[in-house]
Amino acid sequence: MTTLTISTKGWVVIPADLRRKYNLTPGTRVTIVDYGGVLSIVRVPKDPGEAWQGFLTGRPSLTEALLEERRKDREREAREIAG
Repeated sequence: MTTLTISTKGWVVIPADLRRKYNLTPGTRVTIVDYGGVLSIVRVPKDPGEAWQGFLTGRPSLTEALLEERRKDREREAREIAG
């Protein structure tokens, strides 16, 4: 565990060994996340879309489910029209 001190300006210095370990170089964007009493520093991806790419791999396709539902709607409408 590393203990840090917050400056009068609210700055915190991340120790060099942790900056190297997590490749936190000048210009790296991070966000502070509040987990209900626990603060966490999280790197902001350069390309958020790329970071989420493949996130839903292996799960049912929402597009296919939507198209199937629409097909069923059209069949139901056709039966109602036919009477």
